[in-house]
Amino acid sequence: MNLQLRNGNLLEVRPIRSDDKELLAAGFRLLSDETRQARFLTAKPSLSKSELRYLTEVDGQDHVALVAVEADRPTHIAGVGRFVRDRGRPDTAEFAIVVGDAYQRQGLGRALGEALAAEAKVRGIKRFTALTLAENLGVQKLIGAIAEHLEYAHNGDGTRALTADLAA
Repeated sequence: MNLQLRNGNLLEVRPIRSDDKELLAAGFRLLSDETRQARFLTAKPSLSKSELRYLTEVDGQDHVALVAVEADRPTHIAGVGRFVRDRGRPDTAEFAIVVGDAYQRQGLGRALGEALAAEAKVRGIKRFTALTLAENLGVQKLIGAIAEHLEYAHNGDGTRALTADLAA
């Protein structure tokens, strides 16, 4: 799928591949400390080999990940979104997304979220869950935009647990 951002940049959104490990690692290195903290809820200087394997070697059914790359520079990552089905609740999946700092507030997060919601529904997933920093209003707004109903649970550690029933 091709996507034009608000600033005019053209991106290609496609399923992540196992050979995207270096692409993902390079994109991660470009993230600000604040963006890394928002995505991983902790300071994270790099991704380990096992994390890169987990994040790129997905089955496309229970673990789905989409990557956005610049159309004219497919070696430059702009964002990644994913969901992982909850084995105990097969109609529920954990949702995560990260958009590179240079691409934030351009519509990429919402486009990835909508694409993931569509992929989830095809696989029988009706609900996304996410754990986010309480101050990360951007991802909370994004999930709210793709949800029919959104519930927040405030944790005592500065995080919020989100449960989003996907729009039918």
